[in-house]
Amino acid sequence: MERVLVAMSGGVDSSVTAALLREKGYEVIGGTMEIFPDYEQPSPEEGGCCSLSSIEDARRVAHKLGIPHYTFNLKDEFQKSVIDNFVSEYRNARTPNPCIVCNKEIKFKALLDKALQLDADYLATGHYARIVHNRQGRHLLKKAEDQEKDQTYMLYGFTQFQLEHTLMPLGDYQKREVREIARELGFRVHNKPDSQEICFVPDDDYIRFLDENYPDLSSPGPILNTDGNQLGEHRGLHYYTIGQRRGLGIAAGYPLYVIKLDRERNAVIVGRDEEVYSRALLADKLNWIAISDLQEPLRVTAKIRYNSPEAKATIEPASSGEVKVIFDKAQRAVTPGQSVVFYDGDTVIGGGIIKEKIIT
Repeated sequence: MERVLVAMSGGVDSSVTAALLREKGYEVIGGTMEIFPDYEQPSPEEGGCCSLSSIEDARRVAHKLGIPHYTFNLKDEFQKSVIDNFVSEYRNARTPNPCIVCNKEIKFKALLDKALQLDADYLATGHYARIVHNRQGRHLLKKAEDQEKDQTYMLYGFTQFQLEHTLMPLGDYQKREVREIARELGFRVHNKPDSQEICFVPDDDYIRFLDENYPDLSSPGPILNTDGNQLGEHRGLHYYTIGQRRGLGIAAGYPLYVIKLDRERNAVIVGRDEEVYSRALLADKLNWIAISDLQEPLRVTAKIRYNSPEAKATIEPASSGEVKVIFDKAQRAVTPGQSVVFYDGDTVIGGGIIKEKIIT
């Protein structure tokens, strides 16, 4: 009998994942990560992924299923890999995606290591995505059947080894089916809301989190137009995002938007709406899944943020292991620090971190 450690967050998805795998004949172990820093513990009402209340929800589900449950203290790893990176990116005038970093460094690295130490064959999660194998022997990551819940954008950091040792049974289900299964099994979490916030910022106010815990980030500076003229003063670069219009506190007779965060000058650069768009970008820190490497230009569709639609583009090798992404149509608010993920139909080719937009 194959053994699997199910990453149980206390939510409906991971709970049903454990139940489905147990029904399929796996020896199932439940495991929940304890990752919240001591200085940012949520209240029981706030809950959230990996909170103390969610750990209790996971334990109750495991008890109902008759499977063992472990809690893994990964606070130090999470602080170093996720939170420190989160702060560093804002310090460098970039906008990070901590969920992607968590998937790469914590769930499918640190937690997978725990699974292997328990002699498990697999780590399983409640993500909506599918893992399949092609005829050339590569493990592929494909979109979920439920396109509205598909989470492949967050999962492009998979290595082949991690894909080989990961199960994602919910990729073949619709979300409504998962909730119905949970209801039929008598899980109290069957109608538990999906977690939307950054997990270590339970009130979803990341500016409050940064200001309280890293006050040195709040360094005022100038708001400049593209000609270099000062129009106002900002409170700190982390208060602003590319494409932002509201809250600038300046007037010019026409709408102004944030088009760049300039760390060297500690300046917010603003411009007209058309200046928020870009036809090309440069990406680094690349990870390839469907291919071993990018050797020549390739037609793809690409997403530059989780909720954005895919856009037709050509990707081509650039210097120093970087990739240039050229879109057929200009994209709004290309944001350094966010990820760009490449697709061929429902297959994830790979992805990387947006380094900068290219003026074309």
